[in-house]
Amino acid sequence: MLRITGLAVGGDGVGRDEGGRVVFVPGAVPGDVVDVTLTSEHKRFARGEIVAVVEPSPDRVEPRCERCGGCGLGHVRLDAQRELRRRIVADALERIGRVTPDVRDGPPLDPWGYRTTVRVGVVDGRAALRTARSHDLAVLDACPVLHPLLEELVVEGDFGDNTEVVLRVAARTGERLVAAEYPVRVPSDVRRDHLHEIVDGHTFRVSAASFFQSRPDGADALVAVVRDELGPVRRLVDAYSGVGLFSRLGAEVTAVERSPSSVADARHNVPDATVVESAVEDWSATPADAVVADPARRGLGAAGVAVLAATGAEHIVLVSCDAGSLGRDTVELGAVGYRYEHSTLVDLFPHTPHVEVVSRFRRVG
Repeated sequence: MLRITGLAVGGDGVGRDEGGRVVFVPGAVPGDVVDVTLTSEHKRFARGEIVAVVEPSPDRVEPRCERCGGCGLGHVRLDAQRELRRRIVADALERIGRVTPDVRDGPPLDPWGYRTTVRVGVVDGRAALRTARSHDLAVLDACPVLHPLLEELVVEGDFGDNTEVVLRVAARTGERLVAAEYPVRVPSDVRRDHLHEIVDGHTFRVSAASFFQSRPDGADALVAVVRDELGPVRRLVDAYSGVGLFSRLGAEVTAVERSPSSVADARHNVPDATVVESAVEDWSATPADAVVADPARRGLGAAGVAVLAATGAEHIVLVSCDAGSLGRDTVELGAVGYRYEHSTLVDLFPHTPHVEVVSRFRRVG
């Protein structure tokens, strides 16, 4: 038997065997006592699968849906989910980032019917998602976390000979979009080029190939938290700017983005900003009073940190979508003179171990 005492970054339960070795167990909840069978063993850690839950954690609940592997924490009580995600972030900052974590809660967001973008596989023309820890596809006939406009597309769309499609809706304008290689049969209102979504009172054009946050209320929350962390700022660098979500938060803004599609959208969405098409790592830094950076899951890395530090900004506001990369970026930023201050967890992804964290770093010396 194994007692589960924590949760790993990816959502697996964590316990220790009789020899003190760490064992990762998918589907286990802190507080569970479980019988497991080991699927792989290494000197310092092992992986296992649950044979039986001997004593369920008080935070364990029956999941609303088990059709796919998308809701990795769907079997955990909602309040406990939020606390587990906060602990994942705090642990990464302390263990990897080597700082004393100060992780605050952002505004509460609706845990159901929130998701506005999904990439799905196709089985016999129907949308399907991969099952947990498998490459198998499960056809969807409902999904409690999809926005109703998106759920309708997922359930009723005929996606023909495609093997994969991306579906997106704009919750506040009602527009819908499908990105597919081959013909599809969907309602006549569904577009193929771009849609418009409203965030923080501003209308953003989002093209089919451009990244955008998965829920507009979550984007509202991110903008509000980032605005508070930046304070009034004249010269702002918006790094990894996407379609310009944060590019309205400074008086003079330089936005840096490598995706041509997102660059075109940003120039449309924030015409007063200077939008540079470049990877941040290849950009020649210009002076700034502050930086907001929203990199991909891998984080800034040493090269990205070096470029952002070259702006001379007094503070850097980092938006991280992975706790591990936040920890690593905290080390890199500290090495070039930026001290970690605090983080705010914006809970964009209920029922999953995924996190979105806004952290502030201030230049010292």
